[in-house]
Amino acid sequence: MEHRKTVIVTGFEPFGEHAVNASWVAVQELEKLGLGQNVDLHVTEVPVEYQAVQNLLPSLWKQYHPQLVVHVGVSGMATTVTLEKCGHNHGYKRLDNCNFYPETECCMEGGPDCIHSLIDMDAVCKRVNSSDLGVTVSVSKDAGRYLCDYTYYTSLYLGKGRSAFVHVPPLGKPYSAVDLARALRAVVLEMLELMEHNTEKQLCSHGH
Repeated sequence: MEHRKTVIVTGFEPFGEHAVNASWVAVQELEKLGLGQNVDLHVTEVPVEYQAVQNLLPSLWKQYHPQLVVHVGVSGMATTVTLEKCGHNHGYKRLDNCNFYPETECCMEGGPDCIHSLIDMDAVCKRVNSSDLGVTVSVSKDAGRYLCDYTYYTSLYLGKGRSAFVHVPPLGKPYSAVDLARALRAVVLEMLELMEHNTEKQLCSHGH
């Protein structure tokens, strides 16, 4: 019998030229699709505010004890669904929706410069692209030094690497919200599969 898993998927509120944020629209569509009967999916809209992120994320991790937290954000430059490999600690100078940025320009004073996800994004990318989804997935090492990157780093730090970040293009460029939701579903299920596989491997290597 498979254990139930808890997964949190977040999108962001509107900001800048994004009067509608494709990430939150896609995440709401994903909630309708669900992740199957063995996965409890919780979705949340994240404010585009540094201080709000600092307050919200610890409470999400604490409240739900998720196996995986996936943050989804929109990128005006993206034309594919992009899996981010790591979050960065420094370089936060762009003003948020409250016209604020951290005085230290960093996420976590004394924290590592960069934290990588435990999930092998290349493997996820390859698997999803070889399925017949009709949505192209790619990988990236630069989540953009704004709220996306900031949120990702914070979550990687809190969750000891059990987090992922996915950038989506704006709606209709080229994908619909439903297309994006289908891609997110495929991506998250592959991530869970890989994590499960890695846990089994670790258990085997410890001789249990």
